[in-house]
Amino acid sequence: MHLWRGSTMRGGPVKLIAVVGGAIMGGFFTLSLATSISIQAFQAVVEFKKKKTAPPCAVCKGKGLIDCRLCRGNAVIDWNPLYDPVVTNPCLCPTCDGKRIQRCLNCAGRGYA
Repeated sequence: MHLWRGSTMRGGPVKLIAVVGGAIMGGFFTLSLATSISIQAFQAVVEFKKKKTAPPCAVCKGKGLIDCRLCRGNAVIDWNPLYDPVVTNPCLCPTCDGKRIQRCLNCAGRGYA
């Protein structure tokens, strides 16, 4: 199959443009995929080295999780839409969704500062 002038390719210049365009787009996709994979690998190595040498977070003591600050570990909060309510309704905590813990806000859950 020849791609130059005078070739016996069926479809003529339209097919030639389609083949060349497909090859270019395939190259861009392959390059993009390879770049993405190499950047993720580099970030994983950097994160591993930071975790190995960085001091643990002083707030969560390296765990990455703390007791929920809104419900104080009770999983529910007393809520009422009125300013000075007579009765309050217990509702599921919107911060921790009833799990009683939340990600450390100091280290963003990584465990080190």
